[in-house]
Amino acid sequence: MRTFGILFVVLGLAGPAVAGPLEEGVEAVVRGDYATALQLLRPLAEKGDPDAQINLGNMYFDGNGVPQDYVQAHKWFDLAGSRLYRDTLAAKMTPAQIAEAQKLAREWKPK
Repeated sequence: MRTFGILFVVLGLAGPAVAGPLEEGVEAVVRGDYATALQLLRPLAEKGDPDAQINLGNMYFDGNGVPQDYVQAHKWFDLAGSRLYRDTLAAKMTPAQIAEAQKLAREWKPK
C-alpha cells in the first residue's frame, strides 16, 4: 500500500519542477529516512497538502518513523480525499477506530 502511495506522488511530481519540501519528503520516504520525511511532510500535511497527507497516512499505516496507528492513517487519508486508501484501511479497523478517525478528520483544521 505504501509503495502505491509513493508512486502516485512521485509520478504526479514528474517534470521540470524544482525540488521542494514535498519532493524531498517523498525522496526521504523512498530512502527509508523517515525522520527527515516526517520533518518535511508533517508541516505540509497540517497545512492541507493532500499529497503530503497521503504520504503521512502511509507512514502511520506502515509504522515508518511513527508508531503504527490506523486511526491517524485513516484521518490523513480522509483529509486527502483518498477514498481508496481510506476504505482499504477501514477493512482492518474496528468500528470504534473508524469513528475516532472520522471525528479527528471532522475536527481537523489546517495550521
